[in-house]
Amino acid sequence: MKKIMKIFMKNIAIIGLIAMFFSCTNTKKEVQDFLADKNLPIAIGKNIYHVYKDSGKITSKLVTPILHDFTNRKEHPYNEFPNGIKIITYENKGKDSITITGDYALTYNKTRISEIKENVVILNHNEKSKLETNQLFWDQEEKYFFTEDGFRLTTTTDTINGYGFESKQDLTKWIAKDITGQILTKE
Repeated sequence: MKKIMKIFMKNIAIIGLIAMFFSCTNTKKEVQDFLADKNLPIAIGKNIYHVYKDSGKITSKLVTPILHDFTNRKEHPYNEFPNGIKIITYENKGKDSITITGDYALTYNKTRISEIKENVVILNHNEKSKLETNQLFWDQEEKYFFTEDGFRLTTTTDTINGYGFESKQDLTKWIAKDITGQILTKE
């Protein structure tokens, strides 16, 4: 009799737990809204290595130790990379590549504009040019970089320092503002 009573009480406890579990459900939208109100990410990724492809060809790679996903925001969904980011882009069948690194980054999903901060370095491996700055904005749609912060552009022949810089993503056709340094010209 004691054994039957013990089994009966155990079954009642299990049924009670199951009922409590199902009575406390929230919809996906309710959870996302709660996380957005508390300014919490809906996902956190660690040691991310993401490969982007277009028509079966690798166009870029993204490497980051931490990714915070805030795409649950209605107005401005974004991703945050608080511990740095490294992006390698491939153009011209992989012959031309650009490496972008920085200690912190934000990428806004609607506008496809990224802000990369602190120890930002862009390397054009084919042209052997390098841009260093502390803050950079990257328009991924237009494949365009710009900053109003101080910068150093190093090419095979020149080193240019200044404040304010714009260029195509491959560091060609650039505009430098308020510059100092030695520049070789053809004339």
